[in-house]
Amino acid sequence: MKVPFLNLRAINARDEHAIISACERVIKSGWYVNSEEVSNFESKFSNYCGTKYCIGVANGLDALKLTLAAWKILGKLKDGDEVLVPGNTFIATVLAVIDTGLNPVFVEPDPETFLISNSSLESAITSRCKAIIPVHLYGQLVDLSALRGVIEKHELLVLEDSAQAHGASLMGKRAGNLGHAAAFSFYPGKNLGALGDGGAVTTNDAELASLIKALANYGSEDKYVHSFVGYNSRLDAIQAAILNVKLTRLDNDIELRRKIVHRYLNEISNPHISLPSINDTQSHVWHLFVVKTEFRKALQAWLTAHDVQTLVHYPIAPHKQEALSQFSHTILPVTENLQSVVLSLPVDPTLDNEQVSYVIDVCNKFKLNAENHPL
Repeated sequence: MKVPFLNLRAINARDEHAIISACERVIKSGWYVNSEEVSNFESKFSNYCGTKYCIGVANGLDALKLTLAAWKILGKLKDGDEVLVPGNTFIATVLAVIDTGLNPVFVEPDPETFLISNSSLESAITSRCKAIIPVHLYGQLVDLSALRGVIEKHELLVLEDSAQAHGASLMGKRAGNLGHAAAFSFYPGKNLGALGDGGAVTTNDAELASLIKALANYGSEDKYVHSFVGYNSRLDAIQAAILNVKLTRLDNDIELRRKIVHRYLNEISNPHISLPSINDTQSHVWHLFVVKTEFRKALQAWLTAHDVQTLVHYPIAPHKQEALSQFSHTILPVTENLQSVVLSLPVDPTLDNEQVSYVIDVCNKFKLNAENHPL
């Protein structure tokens, strides 16, 4: 039996006719940029997240960058200010900070939840820290209410990195509505994925929303009038139309993922595999199901040999990347340990019960010989 990590063909085939119809509608409209399709999606997604505003942009990295750039124009940030970021994240979180002339300060994660650690957060704050980017990693929300005291004490701007957390909720509020602003990615593999790149910013701040919209459109609020040094970062009409279709399925897909995870958590019992910890069932939408094992190479080889596809998120931490060599001296033992022991199992919403049972069975049969090779 083959179990793919993520079968995008099967995921999108469920809505094939609606997606094709949406694409045909855009093609026939002759309006491909900043169209009504984009406005419709922005309205639907802001309503879904519970925010007043949503601005469609080209990708998740731009969503982060445009928000930080807007805060600089508004005088809330300036060159050289420090932004707190988790050590354990995808590099885009850090690139957005650097690209806007700000300085990232890495914070260690909790070794069980993988999320930014409350205990290590305040010790990383200096007088130059002006913002924090909490990453809702793997689909689990950072409990910002627990960080509220520190955030308010130091008057930090909060930019949620919600690229993996579409639909996650905490105490009645969804990702995208927990900070001053939030950045989303609609990369095809996300829980809400386009058929190409796409992103969005959500916020309740009217001034910020208006400025981000202008910055994303060459710094222009009125055609051929450019008030700011802007960018070209717009959500394509055809991707917005596809997202309008797929948004209607998001909540159901989250429940399908949770059913798979419920079985994993209750039925994988191999002592060599440490299962993930969760704070709350509604705060996690399981974009990824990430286990820990001291024998990752052997376990991954075992699963591959039995046609179960796995991935590693992420094998090299940002501060250890050659592109960010200026941070190579940074010591983050928890982050560095995680990068050597994490392994992501399939949690595709189109997996059937037989495939899920097979993954569980293969995991439970994993054993090692004296040389730590799978038997």
